[in-house]
Parts: sequence; C-alpha cells; structure tokens
Amino acid sequence: MSNVEDIEKAVENLAPGELAKFRAWFDEFDAARFDERIERDTRDGKLDKLAEQALAAHRDGRAREL
Repeated sequence: MSNVEDIEKAVENLAPGELAKFRAWFDEFDAARFDERIERDTRDGKLDKLAEQALAAHRDGRAREL
C-alpha cells in the first residue's frame, strides 16, 4: 500500500470531530503551500507578463469593476 492509500484509509476512519479538525489543518496547510508558490512565482518574475496584460487592459478601458 502506498503512503497516499494509507492516508486515505486513515481519513476514512476518522470520527466526525477528528475529520473536522483534520480538514481545518489541511486547509491551512494547503493555503500556506499555495501562498509559498505565488510568492516564489512572483519573485521569479513568472507573473510579470500577466500583470502587464492586466495593467494594459485597465489603461485601454477594457477592465470592469467586480
């Protein structure tokens, strides 16, 4: 059995309260990983082109309020 399968089985066996606690922990863990990736991509310039396109669209009047 793989680590993922072991984890899946363990999660399936959690009591409702434990599952809620695990879900909250995982949400925070996943969000932190996402934030790290965005920060790394920003630092590496991977988002520069998208930012430039968004600013150009705004300057050209192609942006709209949310």
